Amino acid sequence: MQTRVRKVAHVLERIGLAMAGAASGLFVAALVGTSHAALTNQAFLLLMMIGGALGFYLGIDTPPLPTTASNSRPTDGTWIGKIDTPELLSAVGTFLAALSAFTCVGVIVLRHDPHLAWISLIMAGWVIGVAMQIVAGTIARLRR
Repeated sequence: MQTRVRKVAHVLERIGLAMAGAASGLFVAALVGTSHAALTNQAFLLLMMIGGALGFYLGIDTPPLPTTASNSRPTDGTWIGKIDTPELLSAVGTFLAALSAFTCVGVIVLRHDPHLAWISLIMAGWVIGVAMQIVAGTIARLRR
């Protein structure tokens, strides 16, 4: 019974992460769309929301390395460390995507009109961050 409850809780958590990613994508799309006329359409909004949902769904809750590939210190005292690439990609991607979304909300709420270069930087941060999350989640799930 408890495993069923845990599975349902995990699914709800992942759906919540996907919704947070979609909302973040919507904020970025709203700011970019108001600054760049060619991106003021529903397809762009939908694409940004789907990208955010996929990125946050796959990239935030990545499975850890298998126990055989742990980064523990060997008994002879030498350090054989290995970077967990999906974990690093997920962390940096989540930071970039969240920072971009946070910046967009701040710009929208404060009614600022940033230069097109800033808008482009925000958009690039969002796209790169979400792409890193998707790649991280895919790598982590394929190595199981």
